[in-house]
Amino acid sequence: MAKFKCNLKKYRQLSNLTQEELGQIVNVRRETIQRLEAGKYNPSLKLAIDISRAVRTPIEDIFIFD
Repeated sequence: MAKFKCNLKKYRQLSNLTQEELGQIVNVRRETIQRLEAGKYNPSLKLAIDISRAVRTPIEDIFIFD
């Protein structure tokens, strides 16, 4: 299985968003954002797109599979 790396925290902070704020924008709980940032949760394609749009960063810069 491919190794998953998530750069979400970096781009979320560059967008001046808290985990709670980003969660509200993309309609998930703060805990989901926390798990994504820890690399413990693989997002659905829809969630990845929503997050990418919210932080104005390409998906492939945020979510990386080695």
